[in-house]
Amino acid sequence: MKRLIALLLILPLGSYLRNAPEEPSMGPRIISTADSDGMRVVENKAFEVGEVLKYKLHYGLVNAGVAKLKVHEVTNKEGRTAYHIVGTGGSVGMFNLFYKVDDRYETYIDTSALVPLRFIRDVNEGGYEINRDIRFNHQVDTAFSDGKAYRVPDNIQDLLSAFYYSRTFDVTGIQIGDEFEITTFLDHEVFPLRLRYLGDETVKTKFGEIECMKFMPIVQVGRVFEDTDGMWLWVSKDQNHVPVRMQSDLLIGSIRMDLIDYKGTKTPLVFK
Repeated sequence: MKRLIALLLILPLGSYLRNAPEEPSMGPRIISTADSDGMRVVENKAFEVGEVLKYKLHYGLVNAGVAKLKVHEVTNKEGRTAYHIVGTGGSVGMFNLFYKVDDRYETYIDTSALVPLRFIRDVNEGGYEINRDIRFNHQVDTAFSDGKAYRVPDNIQDLLSAFYYSRTFDVTGIQIGDEFEITTFLDHEVFPLRLRYLGDETVKTKFGEIECMKFMPIVQVGRVFEDTDGMWLWVSKDQNHVPVRMQSDLLIGSIRMDLIDYKGTKTPLVFK
């Protein structure tokens, strides 16, 4: 349950990622090299203000948690225009009796470069609390947190912004085995995340069947997952790239997350 919110937010915690190559085999569609501030420009056909995604997490047959992701507004942050996005997640039912989770994540993502300008993490997991307020300066590749400055790679992502940024990736001509890489900053450390494309599948949901692309996050063997084939992610095969389902085989049992409600997607989701 320590990693409940990470599963709810579609990404495994960085401390369980294994090293990845420096160069990804696929990537986002870049429209121009840089804007007047020296920031990259990335095309976003995946999401917009007003989008809300809700998920339910099951541990076997038991409802374990819920999560909500919302693109609230476009605002000004650090002198740039940014999406304000909030992710909340928590345990429900019997899980509250022995391991209560109440987590909130906020990110301000530059609308042009799709990089985070500020990241707020306020989590309480079984009495273990983490509070982070990180500000990013991408002109000098630095993250500021708890009174310290940390050097970071170009276009670094936080845990929540990485989810939205990954949805904008250009998958034109994608082949089975192709990989994407996202570099994230979590708990004052830099971690690479790789997603490997496994092919297309039709997924049955409460709304009907939907065509999806299936990915495998590449994670470290042992401590949480049984092997590198122990986690799968299905995203809608359209411009939204909405995560529809995630499933993980844990050392004891398995856990699955399903889309249970949505609104405000940039283009309609098509269910059969």
